[in-house]
Amino acid sequence: MGKITGFKEYNRQNPPKLPVNVRIGNYEEFYEDWDEKIVQNQGSRCMNCSVPFCMGGCPLGNIIPDFNDLVYRGLWEEALEELHSTNNFPDFTGRICPAPCEASCVLNINADPVTIENIERAISDRGWKENWIKPQPPKLRTGKKVAIVGSGPAGLAAAQQLNRAGHTVTVYEKSDRIGGLLRLGIPDFKLGKEVVQRRVDQMEKEGVTFLVNSYIGKTIPIESITSESDAVLLTGGSTIPRNLDIEGRDLDGVHYAMEFLTQQNKLNSGDSLNGIDRIDAKDKNVIILGGGDTGSDCLGTSIRQGAKAIYQLELLPQPPKNRRDNDMWPNWPMVLRTSSSHEEGGERDYNVLTKKFSGTNGVLKKLHGVRLEWGEPDESGRPKMIEVEGSEFEMDADLVLLAMGFLHPEQDGMLKDLSLDLDPRGNVKTDINKMTNVPGVFAAGDMARGQSLVVWALAEGREAARGVDQFLMGKTNLPKSASTY
Repeated sequence: MGKITGFKEYNRQNPPKLPVNVRIGNYEEFYEDWDEKIVQNQGSRCMNCSVPFCMGGCPLGNIIPDFNDLVYRGLWEEALEELHSTNNFPDFTGRICPAPCEASCVLNINADPVTIENIERAISDRGWKENWIKPQPPKLRTGKKVAIVGSGPAGLAAAQQLNRAGHTVTVYEKSDRIGGLLRLGIPDFKLGKEVVQRRVDQMEKEGVTFLVNSYIGKTIPIESITSESDAVLLTGGSTIPRNLDIEGRDLDGVHYAMEFLTQQNKLNSGDSLNGIDRIDAKDKNVIILGGGDTGSDCLGTSIRQGAKAIYQLELLPQPPKNRRDNDMWPNWPMVLRTSSSHEEGGERDYNVLTKKFSGTNGVLKKLHGVRLEWGEPDESGRPKMIEVEGSEFEMDADLVLLAMGFLHPEQDGMLKDLSLDLDPRGNVKTDINKMTNVPGVFAAGDMARGQSLVVWALAEGREAARGVDQFLMGKTNLPKSASTY
Protein backbone atom coordinates (compact mmCIF):
# COMPACT_ATOMS: atom_id res chain seq x y z
CA MET A 1 0.00 0.00 0.00
CA GLY A 2 1.44 3.28 -1.12
CA LYS A 3 0.04 5.43 1.69
CA ILE A 4 -0.39 3.73 5.04
CA THR A 5 -2.45 6.54 6.59
CA GLY A 6 -4.62 7.39 3.57
CA PHE A 7 -7.80 6.03 5.12
CA LYS A 8 -7.23 8.31 8.13
CA GLU A 9 -6.34 11.43 6.15
CA TYR A 10 -9.06 11.44 3.48
CA ASN A 11 -12.82 11.10 3.62
CA ARG A 12 -14.80 9.37 0.91
CA GLN A 13 -15.38 11.73 -2.00
CA ASN A 14 -17.40 10.79 -5.07
CA PRO A 15 -17.10 12.50 -8.45
CA PRO A 16 -19.35 15.56 -8.81
CA LYS A 17 -22.72 15.30 -10.54
CA LEU A 18 -24.50 17.90 -12.62
CA PRO A 19 -27.29 19.73 -10.74
CA VAL A 20 -30.66 17.99 -10.88
CA ASN A 21 -32.31 20.82 -12.84
CA VAL A 22 -29.64 20.45 -15.54
CA ARG A 23 -29.44 16.69 -15.86
CA ILE A 24 -33.19 16.01 -16.06
CA GLY A 25 -33.31 18.11 -19.22
CA ASN A 26 -31.68 15.34 -21.26
CA TYR A 27 -30.80 11.64 -21.23
CA GLU A 28 -27.03 12.02 -21.04
CA GLU A 29 -24.69 10.76 -18.32
CA PHE A 30 -24.34 13.40 -15.62
CA TYR A 31 -21.09 12.71 -13.75
CA GLU A 32 -18.57 15.51 -14.20
CA ASP A 33 -14.81 15.08 -14.51
CA TRP A 34 -13.13 13.75 -11.37
CA ASP A 35 -9.94 15.61 -10.54
CA GLU A 36 -6.97 13.25 -10.88
CA LYS A 37 -5.50 14.17 -7.51
CA ILE A 38 -8.82 13.44 -5.80
CA VAL A 39 -8.97 10.02 -7.49
CA GLN A 40 -5.45 9.26 -6.29
CA ASN A 41 -6.36 10.32 -2.75
CA GLN A 42 -9.40 8.06 -2.89
CA GLY A 43 -7.19 5.17 -4.00
CA SER A 44 -4.91 5.83 -1.03
CA ARG A 45 -7.83 5.14 1.35
CA CYS A 46 -7.55 1.42 0.52
CA MET A 47 -5.91 -0.33 3.48
CA ASN A 48 -4.59 -3.31 1.45
CA CYS A 49 -6.13 -5.61 4.04
CA SER A 50 -4.45 -8.96 4.62
CA VAL A 51 -7.83 -10.53 3.82
CA PRO A 52 -9.34 -8.41 0.99
CA PHE A 53 -13.04 -8.86 1.72
CA CYS A 54 -13.78 -6.46 -1.16
CA MET A 55 -12.49 -9.07 -3.60
CA GLY A 56 -14.73 -11.67 -1.96
CA GLY A 57 -17.70 -9.36 -2.42
CA CYS A 58 -16.96 -8.95 -6.14
CA PRO A 59 -18.31 -11.79 -8.33
CA LEU A 60 -15.48 -11.13 -10.78
CA GLY A 61 -12.81 -11.24 -8.08
CA ASN A 62 -11.37 -7.89 -9.20
CA ILE A 63 -7.93 -7.35 -7.65
CA ILE A 64 -9.10 -4.20 -5.94
CA PRO A 65 -6.25 -3.40 -3.52
CA ASP A 66 -3.74 -3.60 -6.36
CA PHE A 67 -5.48 -1.23 -8.76
CA ASN A 68 -6.29 1.17 -5.92
CA ASP A 69 -2.59 1.35 -5.04
CA LEU A 70 -1.56 1.74 -8.69
CA VAL A 71 -3.97 4.65 -9.09
CA TYR A 72 -2.61 6.30 -5.95
CA ARG A 73 0.91 6.02 -7.37
CA GLY A 74 -0.18 7.43 -10.73
CA LEU A 75 0.43 4.17 -12.62
CA TRP A 76 -2.81 4.35 -14.59
CA GLU A 77 -1.93 2.05 -17.47
CA GLU A 78 -0.78 -0.65 -15.06
CA ALA A 79 -4.01 -0.17 -13.10
CA LEU A 80 -5.99 -0.70 -16.31
CA GLU A 81 -4.07 -3.89 -17.07
CA GLU A 82 -4.77 -5.18 -13.56
CA LEU A 83 -8.47 -4.34 -13.89
CA HIS A 84 -8.79 -5.95 -17.32
CA SER A 85 -7.23 -9.16 -16.01
CA THR A 86 -10.52 -9.99 -14.27
CA ASN A 87 -13.09 -7.70 -15.91
CA ASN A 88 -13.60 -7.38 -19.65
CA PHE A 89 -15.75 -4.27 -19.36
CA PRO A 90 -14.94 -2.11 -16.32
CA ASP A 91 -16.53 0.83 -18.11
CA PHE A 92 -19.88 -1.00 -17.67
CA THR A 93 -19.48 -2.03 -14.05
CA GLY A 94 -17.93 1.33 -13.16
CA ARG A 95 -21.25 2.90 -14.10
CA ILE A 96 -24.05 0.49 -13.25
CA CYS A 97 -22.79 -1.94 -10.61
CA PRO A 98 -24.33 -1.58 -7.12
CA ALA A 99 -20.81 -2.27 -5.83
CA PRO A 100 -21.07 -5.28 -3.50
CA CYS A 101 -17.30 -4.86 -3.16
CA GLU A 102 -17.84 -1.58 -1.31
CA ALA A 103 -20.32 -3.23 1.04
CA SER A 104 -17.55 -5.73 1.92
CA CYS A 105 -14.82 -3.10 2.30
CA VAL A 106 -13.25 -3.26 5.78
CA LEU A 107 -13.62 0.51 6.09
CA ASN A 108 -17.37 -0.05 5.80
CA ILE A 109 -17.43 -1.55 9.31
CA ASN A 110 -17.33 1.87 10.94
CA ALA A 111 -16.63 4.42 8.18
CA ASP A 112 -17.41 5.11 4.53
CA PRO A 113 -15.95 2.49 2.18
CA VAL A 114 -13.42 3.13 -0.55
CA THR A 115 -14.98 4.53 -3.76
CA ILE A 116 -14.12 1.34 -5.64
CA GLU A 117 -16.77 1.61 -8.36
CA ASN A 118 -15.91 5.18 -9.31
CA ILE A 119 -12.18 4.43 -9.29
CA GLU A 120 -12.91 1.55 -11.67
CA ARG A 121 -14.75 3.91 -13.98
CA ALA A 122 -11.95 6.48 -13.78
CA ILE A 123 -9.39 3.83 -14.77
CA SER A 124 -11.36 2.62 -17.80
CA ASP A 125 -12.24 6.15 -18.96
CA ARG A 126 -8.57 7.10 -18.69
CA GLY A 127 -7.73 4.03 -20.75
CA TRP A 128 -10.00 5.13 -23.59
CA LYS A 129 -8.79 8.72 -23.39
CA GLU A 130 -5.13 7.68 -23.61
CA ASN A 131 -5.81 5.09 -26.34
CA TRP A 132 -4.55 2.28 -24.14
CA ILE A 133 -7.61 0.12 -24.87
CA LYS A 134 -7.02 -1.44 -28.25
CA PRO A 135 -8.23 -4.53 -30.12
CA GLN A 136 -6.41 -7.72 -29.13
CA PRO A 137 -6.98 -10.24 -31.92
CA PRO A 138 -5.62 -13.74 -31.32
CA LYS A 139 -2.29 -14.66 -32.87
CA LEU A 140 -3.52 -18.13 -33.81
CA ARG A 141 -6.91 -19.64 -34.64
CA THR A 142 -7.97 -23.04 -33.33
CA GLY A 143 -10.33 -23.85 -36.17
CA LYS A 144 -13.21 -24.27 -33.69
CA LYS A 145 -16.50 -22.41 -34.18
CA VAL A 146 -18.56 -21.12 -31.26
CA ALA A 147 -22.06 -19.65 -31.54
CA ILE A 148 -23.30 -17.38 -28.77
CA VAL A 149 -27.01 -16.58 -28.56
CA GLY A 150 -27.59 -13.25 -26.84
CA SER A 151 -25.39 -10.15 -26.76
CA GLY A 152 -25.93 -8.96 -23.20
CA PRO A 153 -23.06 -8.71 -20.71
CA ALA A 154 -22.67 -12.49 -20.31
CA GLY A 155 -22.60 -13.05 -24.06
CA LEU A 156 -20.18 -10.21 -24.71
CA ALA A 157 -17.76 -11.28 -21.97
CA ALA A 158 -17.80 -14.89 -23.17
CA ALA A 159 -17.39 -13.84 -26.79
CA GLN A 160 -14.32 -11.74 -26.06
CA GLN A 161 -12.71 -14.45 -23.94
CA LEU A 162 -13.34 -17.22 -26.49
CA ASN A 163 -12.25 -15.11 -29.44
CA ARG A 164 -9.00 -14.18 -27.71
CA ALA A 165 -8.47 -17.90 -27.05
CA GLY A 166 -8.43 -18.35 -30.83
CA HIS A 167 -11.92 -19.70 -31.52
CA THR A 168 -14.11 -18.25 -34.27
CA VAL A 169 -17.03 -16.63 -32.48
CA THR A 170 -20.40 -15.54 -33.88
CA VAL A 171 -22.87 -13.72 -31.64
CA TYR A 172 -26.58 -13.82 -32.54
CA GLU A 173 -28.88 -11.07 -31.27
CA LYS A 174 -32.67 -10.98 -31.74
CA SER A 175 -32.82 -7.17 -31.61
CA ASP A 176 -31.45 -4.78 -34.22
CA ARG A 177 -28.76 -3.56 -31.80
CA ILE A 178 -25.96 -5.34 -29.96
CA GLY A 179 -25.82 -5.14 -26.17
CA GLY A 180 -28.98 -6.74 -24.78
CA LEU A 181 -30.29 -4.85 -21.75
CA LEU A 182 -27.08 -2.81 -21.69
CA ARG A 183 -28.31 -1.26 -24.93
CA LEU A 184 -32.09 -1.36 -24.65
CA GLY A 185 -32.97 -1.69 -20.95
CA ILE A 186 -30.60 0.55 -18.98
CA PRO A 187 -31.29 4.28 -19.46
CA ASP A 188 -28.72 6.39 -21.27
CA PHE A 189 -28.27 8.65 -18.26
CA LYS A 190 -26.82 5.66 -16.37
CA LEU A 191 -24.94 4.05 -19.25
CA GLY A 192 -24.33 6.05 -22.42
CA LYS A 193 -24.72 3.83 -25.45
CA GLU A 194 -21.46 5.07 -26.94
CA VAL A 195 -19.81 3.28 -23.98
CA VAL A 196 -21.37 0.02 -25.16
CA GLN A 197 -20.71 0.64 -28.84
CA ARG A 198 -17.00 1.29 -28.43
CA ARG A 199 -16.64 -2.16 -26.84
CA VAL A 200 -18.63 -3.73 -29.67
CA ASP A 201 -16.36 -1.97 -32.17
CA GLN A 202 -13.30 -3.25 -30.30
CA MET A 203 -14.59 -6.82 -30.40
CA GLU A 204 -15.42 -6.63 -34.11
CA LYS A 205 -11.84 -5.53 -34.78
CA GLU A 206 -10.66 -8.50 -32.71
CA GLY A 207 -12.58 -10.82 -35.02
CA VAL A 208 -15.96 -11.41 -33.34
CA THR A 209 -18.91 -11.55 -35.76
CA PHE A 210 -22.21 -10.00 -34.65
CA LEU A 211 -25.49 -10.88 -36.37
CA VAL A 212 -28.54 -8.76 -35.43
CA ASN A 213 -32.23 -9.45 -36.11
CA SER A 214 -31.45 -13.11 -35.51
CA TYR A 215 -34.10 -14.56 -33.23
CA ILE A 216 -32.82 -18.07 -32.58
CA GLY A 217 -35.69 -20.49 -32.00
CA LYS A 218 -38.15 -18.16 -33.75
CA THR A 219 -36.94 -16.81 -37.09
CA ILE A 220 -33.85 -19.03 -37.14
CA PRO A 221 -34.05 -22.66 -35.97
CA ILE A 222 -31.56 -23.57 -33.27
CA GLU A 223 -30.56 -26.66 -35.27
CA SER A 224 -29.08 -24.43 -37.96
CA ILE A 225 -26.44 -23.13 -35.57
CA THR A 226 -25.83 -26.29 -33.54
CA SER A 227 -25.12 -28.17 -36.77
CA GLU A 228 -22.56 -25.58 -37.89
CA SER A 229 -20.85 -24.97 -34.54
CA ASP A 230 -18.48 -26.93 -32.35
CA ALA A 231 -20.09 -25.41 -29.24
CA VAL A 232 -23.09 -23.19 -28.52
CA LEU A 233 -23.48 -20.84 -25.56
CA LEU A 234 -26.93 -19.53 -24.62
CA THR A 235 -26.90 -16.13 -22.91
CA GLY A 236 -30.39 -14.87 -23.75
CA GLY A 237 -31.18 -13.51 -20.29
CA SER A 238 -34.21 -13.78 -18.02
CA THR A 239 -36.87 -12.18 -20.18
CA ILE A 240 -40.28 -13.21 -18.83
CA PRO A 241 -41.42 -10.37 -16.53
CA ARG A 242 -43.40 -10.95 -13.35
CA ASN A 243 -47.00 -10.00 -14.08
CA LEU A 244 -49.71 -8.65 -11.77
CA ASP A 245 -52.78 -10.72 -12.60
CA ILE A 246 -55.50 -8.56 -11.08
CA GLU A 247 -58.68 -6.87 -12.24
CA GLY A 248 -57.95 -4.10 -14.73
CA ARG A 249 -54.57 -5.42 -15.83
CA ASP A 250 -55.65 -5.21 -19.47
CA LEU A 251 -56.54 -1.51 -19.32
CA ASP A 252 -54.73 0.85 -21.65
CA GLY A 253 -52.05 2.46 -19.48
CA VAL A 254 -50.70 -0.59 -17.62
CA HIS A 255 -47.35 -1.70 -19.03
CA TYR A 256 -44.27 -3.69 -18.20
CA ALA A 257 -41.35 -1.49 -17.20
CA MET A 258 -39.05 -2.90 -19.85
CA GLU A 259 -41.48 -1.93 -22.62
CA PHE A 260 -41.32 1.64 -21.37
CA LEU A 261 -37.53 1.77 -20.95
CA THR A 262 -36.78 0.06 -24.25
CA GLN A 263 -38.94 2.53 -26.18
CA GLN A 264 -37.11 5.53 -24.75
CA ASN A 265 -33.70 4.01 -25.47
CA LYS A 266 -34.75 3.35 -29.05
CA LEU A 267 -35.93 6.93 -29.46
CA ASN A 268 -32.69 8.23 -27.97
CA SER A 269 -30.82 6.23 -30.61
CA GLY A 270 -32.89 7.81 -33.38
CA ASP A 271 -34.90 4.67 -34.06
CA SER A 272 -38.55 4.45 -35.01
CA LEU A 273 -41.08 2.57 -32.90
CA ASN A 274 -42.37 0.98 -36.13
CA GLY A 275 -45.99 1.92 -35.60
CA ILE A 276 -46.15 0.87 -31.93
CA ASP A 277 -47.94 3.39 -29.72
CA ARG A 278 -45.52 5.27 -27.56
CA ILE A 279 -45.71 4.83 -23.78
CA ASP A 280 -45.28 8.43 -22.66
CA ALA A 281 -45.30 9.80 -19.11
CA LYS A 282 -45.65 13.44 -20.10
CA ASP A 283 -48.25 15.27 -17.96
CA LYS A 284 -49.42 11.97 -16.44
CA ASN A 285 -49.83 10.56 -12.97
CA VAL A 286 -47.31 7.72 -13.03
CA ILE A 287 -47.24 4.83 -10.56
CA ILE A 288 -44.28 2.45 -10.56
CA LEU A 289 -44.82 -0.91 -8.87
CA GLY A 290 -41.49 -2.24 -7.63
CA GLY A 291 -38.75 -0.67 -5.57
CA GLY A 292 -35.64 -2.05 -7.29
CA ASP A 293 -33.23 -0.72 -9.89
CA THR A 294 -35.69 -1.12 -12.76
CA GLY A 295 -38.27 0.90 -10.86
CA SER A 296 -35.65 3.57 -10.22
CA ASP A 297 -34.83 3.63 -13.94
CA CYS A 298 -38.53 4.13 -14.71
CA LEU A 299 -38.58 7.01 -12.23
CA GLY A 300 -35.65 8.83 -13.83
CA THR A 301 -37.08 8.29 -17.31
CA SER A 302 -40.56 9.48 -16.28
CA ILE A 303 -39.06 12.64 -14.80
CA ARG A 304 -37.24 13.37 -18.05
CA GLN A 305 -40.42 12.76 -20.05
CA GLY A 306 -42.22 15.40 -17.97
CA ALA A 307 -44.55 13.39 -15.75
CA LYS A 308 -47.06 15.31 -13.65
CA ALA A 309 -46.53 13.20 -10.52
CA ILE A 310 -44.64 9.95 -9.87
CA TYR A 311 -45.11 7.40 -7.10
CA GLN A 312 -43.00 4.30 -6.58
CA LEU A 313 -44.84 1.69 -4.52
CA GLU A 314 -43.21 -1.26 -2.79
CA LEU A 315 -44.92 -4.32 -1.30
CA LEU A 316 -42.33 -4.74 1.47
CA PRO A 317 -41.57 -2.47 4.44
CA GLN A 318 -39.17 0.44 4.10
CA PRO A 319 -35.62 -0.74 4.85
CA PRO A 320 -33.74 0.92 7.71
CA LYS A 321 -31.23 3.68 7.00
CA ASN A 322 -28.51 1.79 8.86
CA ARG A 323 -27.62 -1.89 9.25
CA ARG A 324 -29.60 -3.80 11.82
CA ASP A 325 -27.64 -5.67 14.48
CA ASN A 326 -28.37 -9.01 12.80
CA ASP A 327 -27.36 -7.69 9.34
CA MET A 328 -23.63 -8.14 9.74
CA TRP A 329 -20.71 -6.93 7.66
CA PRO A 330 -19.38 -8.09 5.18
CA ASN A 331 -22.79 -9.19 3.88
CA TRP A 332 -24.73 -6.98 1.47
CA PRO A 333 -26.66 -4.68 3.84
CA MET A 334 -30.45 -4.51 3.67
CA VAL A 335 -30.68 -0.73 4.01
CA LEU A 336 -32.55 2.09 2.31
CA ARG A 337 -30.78 3.17 -0.86
CA THR A 338 -31.32 6.44 -2.69
CA SER A 339 -30.46 6.34 -6.38
CA SER A 340 -29.68 9.33 -8.57
CA SER A 341 -33.26 9.12 -9.87
CA HIS A 342 -34.64 9.32 -6.34
CA GLU A 343 -32.59 12.50 -5.89
CA GLU A 344 -34.41 13.98 -8.87
CA GLY A 345 -37.99 13.62 -7.65
CA GLY A 346 -40.95 11.33 -7.12
CA GLU A 347 -42.31 9.81 -3.93
CA ARG A 348 -41.75 6.35 -2.47
CA ASP A 349 -44.24 4.41 -0.38
CA TYR A 350 -44.00 1.01 1.29
CA ASN A 351 -46.24 -1.77 2.62
CA VAL A 352 -48.65 -1.33 -0.27
CA LEU A 353 -50.58 -4.12 -2.03
CA THR A 354 -52.24 -3.25 -5.33
CA LYS A 355 -55.70 -4.86 -5.45
CA LYS A 356 -57.04 -3.72 -8.82
CA PHE A 357 -57.00 -1.09 -11.56
CA SER A 358 -60.06 0.72 -12.82
CA GLY A 359 -60.76 2.98 -15.77
CA THR A 360 -63.21 4.41 -18.28
CA ASN A 361 -63.73 3.16 -21.83
CA GLY A 362 -60.81 0.78 -21.48
CA VAL A 363 -58.39 3.48 -20.30
CA LEU A 364 -56.67 3.39 -16.89
CA LYS A 365 -57.85 5.98 -14.36
CA LYS A 366 -57.27 4.60 -10.85
CA LEU A 367 -55.11 2.25 -8.80
CA HIS A 368 -56.83 0.62 -5.82
CA GLY A 369 -54.63 -0.57 -2.98
CA VAL A 370 -54.50 -1.53 0.66
CA ARG A 371 -51.92 -1.07 3.41
CA LEU A 372 -50.02 -4.06 4.77
CA GLU A 373 -48.45 -5.16 7.98
CA TRP A 374 -46.25 -8.19 8.45
CA GLY A 375 -46.82 -10.97 10.99
CA GLU A 376 -44.63 -13.75 12.32
CA PRO A 377 -42.86 -15.96 9.74
CA ASP A 378 -44.71 -19.02 8.45
CA GLU A 379 -43.23 -22.50 7.93
CA SER A 380 -41.20 -21.27 4.96
CA GLY A 381 -39.63 -18.54 7.06
CA ARG A 382 -41.42 -15.72 5.29
CA PRO A 383 -43.33 -13.12 7.33
CA LYS A 384 -47.09 -13.40 6.94
CA MET A 385 -48.64 -10.62 4.86
CA ILE A 386 -51.69 -9.08 6.56
CA GLU A 387 -53.99 -6.52 4.98
CA VAL A 388 -54.77 -3.69 7.39
CA GLU A 389 -58.52 -3.49 7.86
CA GLY A 390 -59.99 -0.17 6.74
CA SER A 391 -56.80 0.97 5.00
CA GLU A 392 -58.12 0.67 1.46
CA PHE A 393 -57.29 3.63 -0.79
CA GLU A 394 -57.23 4.68 -4.43
CA MET A 395 -54.84 6.84 -6.45
CA ASP A 396 -55.19 8.69 -9.72
CA ALA A 397 -53.19 6.78 -12.32
CA ASP A 398 -52.68 7.49 -16.02
CA LEU A 399 -49.68 5.20 -16.39
CA VAL A 400 -48.70 2.17 -14.29
CA LEU A 401 -45.32 0.53 -14.86
CA LEU A 402 -44.78 -3.02 -13.59
CA ALA A 403 -41.18 -3.22 -12.38
CA MET A 404 -41.42 -6.35 -10.26
CA GLY A 405 -38.57 -8.37 -11.72
CA PHE A 406 -38.30 -11.32 -14.07
CA LEU A 407 -39.27 -14.96 -13.62
CA HIS A 408 -37.09 -16.94 -16.02
CA PRO A 409 -35.93 -17.11 -19.66
CA GLU A 410 -38.30 -17.65 -22.55
CA GLN A 411 -38.81 -21.39 -22.63
CA ASP A 412 -40.68 -21.80 -25.90
CA GLY A 413 -38.37 -21.85 -28.88
CA MET A 414 -34.74 -22.87 -28.58
CA LEU A 415 -34.87 -24.18 -25.00
CA LYS A 416 -37.77 -26.47 -25.80
CA ASP A 417 -36.33 -27.41 -29.19
CA LEU A 418 -33.09 -28.51 -27.54
CA SER A 419 -34.97 -30.36 -24.73
CA LEU A 420 -32.86 -28.59 -22.13
CA ASP A 421 -33.29 -29.44 -18.46
CA LEU A 422 -34.56 -26.59 -16.29
CA ASP A 423 -34.11 -25.95 -12.60
CA PRO A 424 -37.09 -25.54 -10.23
CA ARG A 425 -37.26 -21.81 -11.00
CA GLY A 426 -37.44 -22.37 -14.75
CA ASN A 427 -33.86 -21.39 -15.55
CA VAL A 428 -31.54 -23.48 -17.70
CA LYS A 429 -29.81 -26.11 -15.58
CA THR A 430 -26.03 -26.38 -16.00
CA ASP A 431 -23.09 -28.21 -14.46
CA ILE A 432 -20.02 -26.61 -12.87
CA ASN A 433 -18.61 -25.89 -16.35
CA LYS A 434 -21.85 -24.20 -17.45
CA MET A 435 -22.75 -27.06 -19.80
CA THR A 436 -26.36 -28.14 -20.09
CA ASN A 437 -27.66 -31.70 -20.36
CA VAL A 438 -26.93 -31.48 -24.10
CA PRO A 439 -23.20 -31.99 -24.75
CA GLY A 440 -21.62 -28.94 -26.37
CA VAL A 441 -24.48 -26.63 -25.41
CA PHE A 442 -23.73 -24.22 -22.56
CA ALA A 443 -25.73 -21.52 -20.78
CA ALA A 444 -24.71 -18.54 -18.65
CA GLY A 445 -25.88 -15.24 -17.22
CA ASP A 446 -29.47 -14.63 -16.18
CA MET A 447 -30.63 -17.48 -18.43
CA ALA A 448 -28.92 -19.94 -16.10
CA ARG A 449 -28.53 -17.99 -12.87
CA GLY A 450 -31.83 -16.15 -12.86
CA GLN A 451 -32.33 -12.41 -12.71
CA SER A 452 -29.21 -10.85 -11.27
CA LEU A 453 -26.62 -8.08 -11.64
CA VAL A 454 -24.53 -7.11 -14.66
CA VAL A 455 -21.39 -7.96 -12.69
CA TRP A 456 -22.72 -11.48 -12.09
CA ALA A 457 -23.52 -11.80 -15.80
CA LEU A 458 -19.95 -10.85 -16.68
CA ALA A 459 -18.61 -13.41 -14.19
CA GLU A 460 -20.95 -16.06 -15.61
CA GLY A 461 -19.88 -15.27 -19.16
CA ARG A 462 -16.21 -15.56 -18.30
CA GLU A 463 -16.79 -18.84 -16.48
CA ALA A 464 -18.81 -20.22 -19.39
CA ALA A 465 -16.00 -19.26 -21.78
CA ARG A 466 -13.62 -21.30 -19.65
CA GLY A 467 -16.00 -24.26 -19.78
CA VAL A 468 -16.42 -24.01 -23.56
CA ASP A 469 -12.65 -23.76 -24.11
CA GLN A 470 -12.08 -26.79 -21.87
CA PHE A 471 -14.71 -28.74 -23.82
CA LEU A 472 -13.24 -27.82 -27.20
CA MET A 473 -9.54 -28.16 -26.44
CA GLY A 474 -9.36 -30.61 -23.53
CA LYS A 475 -7.59 -27.96 -21.47
CA THR A 476 -7.85 -24.22 -20.92
CA ASN A 477 -5.77 -21.28 -19.84
CA LEU A 478 -8.76 -19.02 -19.42
CA PRO A 479 -9.10 -17.82 -15.82
CA LYS A 480 -11.61 -19.13 -13.33
CA SER A 481 -14.31 -16.72 -12.21
CA ALA A 482 -14.27 -15.78 -8.55
CA SER A 483 -17.90 -16.87 -8.39
CA THR A 484 -16.89 -20.53 -8.62
CA TYR A 485 -14.55 -20.57 -5.62
